[in-house]
Amino acid sequence: MFRKLLMLGAVVGSAAAVPALYQNNPDVYRSWLRETLAEKPDEAKSAPPRHVAVNRLEMNGETSVLLGKKVSIAADGRGHYMGRFKLNGREIRAMVDTGATYIALNKSTAHRIGVRLSASDFKYKVNTANGQAKAAAATIETLQIGRIFLENVDAVVLEDQALDGVLIGMSFLKRLARYQVENGELILEQ
Repeated sequence: MFRKLLMLGAVVGSAAAVPALYQNNPDVYRSWLRETLAEKPDEAKSAPPRHVAVNRLEMNGETSVLLGKKVSIAADGRGHYMGRFKLNGREIRAMVDTGATYIALNKSTAHRIGVRLSASDFKYKVNTANGQAKAAAATIETLQIGRIFLENVDAVVLEDQALDGVLIGMSFLKRLARYQVENGELILEQ
């Protein structure tokens, strides 16, 4: 009986160690994973390389989840990085904008994701691409894209006529380990 409990403890301990090993050594884990999933040499010549997104042209601004807490967003036809984010659990299509200080969303979108504001909250004046507008300070309780997850991210809410979409600005990006453009894709990593 003791031997069985000891074996069970070893199995459970090993299984629990995998996430910790990955967090400490993601490159070692990735190389081990590649070797494990490697194709036979004959198959490798005829098959396309394995990527998260096989056909980049079809992606047209779509989001790809990479290993770990890493996400790739392909540029759309205009060169913008549009991704599917979850703000307070609601999926929202948003553009990553390094020129925006905060996450910016309009009043209707804020209401849809559960941010409640009164008219008196719109006490700030901000300059936007569409001119000057009134804004309110807000906090996005949870923001997620792929496996990247942040809590309590600063945002500004603008009047509906001042902003059509949602901009993901530096209040999100500066909390990541890195963000950079590689081969026409924006890589986000927590």
